[in-house]
Formats: sequence, C-alpha cells, structure tokens
Amino acid sequence: MDKEGALDIATVGHVGPTGRPLPDFPTPAPLASHGPARVIAMCNQKGGVGKTTTTINLGAALAEYGRRVLLVDFDPQGALSVGLGIATHKLDVTIYSLLTERGHDIRDVITPTKVPGLDVVPANIDLSAAEVQLVGEVAREQILARVLRPVMDDYDVIMIDCQPSLGLLTVNALTAAHGVIIPLECEFFAMRGVALLVETIEKITDRLNPRLQVDGILATMYDSRTLHSKEVVASVVEHFGDRVFHTVISRTVKFPDASLAAEPITTYDASHKGADAYRQLARELIARGGAA
Repeated sequence: MDKEGALDIATVGHVGPTGRPLPDFPTPAPLASHGPARVIAMCNQKGGVGKTTTTINLGAALAEYGRRVLLVDFDPQGALSVGLGIATHKLDVTIYSLLTERGHDIRDVITPTKVPGLDVVPANIDLSAAEVQLVGEVAREQILARVLRPVMDDYDVIMIDCQPSLGLLTVNALTAAHGVIIPLECEFFAMRGVALLVETIEKITDRLNPRLQVDGILATMYDSRTLHSKEVVASVVEHFGDRVFHTVISRTVKFPDASLAAEPITTYDASHKGADAYRQLARELIARGGAA
C-alpha cells in the first residue's frame, strides 16, 4: 500500500466478482524476522457468515507464505479449535482461564496445529461465563490485550475469531486489534447488520482504541450462478467502496468437508479453488498493509 493508502498494484486485466478490475497480488517476499504481530479481529454479529472458516483458512494461507500466525478462538462454541483438531472438552486451561484467572502464561495455552507456523489459543463452552465475570473488572475492555501482550513479538499476525455478538468479548477483541475483517454472506439480510457493526467499530476507535481500522469487508458464500449473489456484492461495493476486498469466497462443500477433517482447505485439498481464494486473500491482505 502506498503512502496515500491506495493499492499500487498492476491489474490482471479482467473484472473480478466485485465488478472491479482484479489486481495481480504478488507473492509476498519471505520475512527476515518475525513480529511484532498485527492483531486482526474477525467480526460480524450475525452468525453463519464464514468467520471461523475464514480465520482458519486465511491463517493457514498466511502461514504458507512464511508468516507466523496465532489464531485466538474467542467463541464459546469452540468451532475454530474443533476445526483444527483440538478436543476442546478435554481442556483444563483455555482462553477463558487467561481472561479470568491470574497466574497463567499464554505460552502454556498455545497449541500448535498440523500446519507449520500456525498456532491456536483454544476455547470451549467455559468462555460463555466470561462476560458475566469480566463486568466488574477494572479496564474490562482491555483484558484480552493484556493477555496477548507477552507473545506479540513471537508472531506476525494474530487473528481473533469473535463470537456472533457485539458483547463484552467482542469489544475486548476490537480493543486489542489493529484491524477488523468483516465476513459478509452474499445475501441481503446479512447486509443489515454491517452498518451497526461499523458504528460499533467507530465508537471503539473513538473511545478505546484509536488505532483500530477496518481492513476490509469480505464477501463469502458467493454463488456466481445466482443473480442474487451478484446483486449483493454490487450493493456492498456501492456502499463501502474500496473497503471491500477484491477477493470473494465462493460457496463450496469442500469447506465443511475440510472442517470435518479438522484441517484447513489449503492442506485438505491444496489445489481446490477455495484454497486458491484464501491464498489470494492472504496476498491481498498483505498488499493492503493488513499483515506483515
């Protein structure tokens, strides 16, 4: 990204699903060193829009490009942890323990995945009690930021998979983050909550975290065969302009298949177009300055 914040990248020459010329996002150069991490919150208060799928697969794609990535499961459903093969019901110490109990070291909770360079801080249903317990804490919105501080220099990217709400856990994620990615399902009802989410982000930027910015809105579950999907993407681009990623994630049965196999699509079916889409998203995010 240049100093004015605009993408300075040659275009492929054809128009992408967003109706704009598709840039040719270059393969990022290897890093000479790692850290400090850029923290990204994967956020949308609507459920079922692809937050967890995107966190896992974008994280794996960034790791493929030599980035050290830490995923933080911040949803009591623990779908991210399960999707990476972690038996959450057997865990004694999770992100919940780090938020609510003194004496834990995040390094003892971090679990490596099968993907080199990709680690996870797991969660389970215990996290559902955290909001109630944190209400009375001093600086309760900044507890996650404190938890992550010891490992900021160990990673290039830390991605937080938020729960589908705008409660205290999500506020913690946004307070800890440098940027937000908003996955948006390609259907009209999904668009209704984005304005509320952007308003919440603006309030947190104003009151708690001045550095916070929207890294991009990501169209997910796109079906090129339907006029509906195309109209939704066109409407999102009309409303949010360059905030919308050029990369669009299409609907495919391979994503749930990969989740069932407890691995990212980039390793489950490395040549699938869904894997290529998340690699393109990783390159676009790096080109935008949203990752190292």
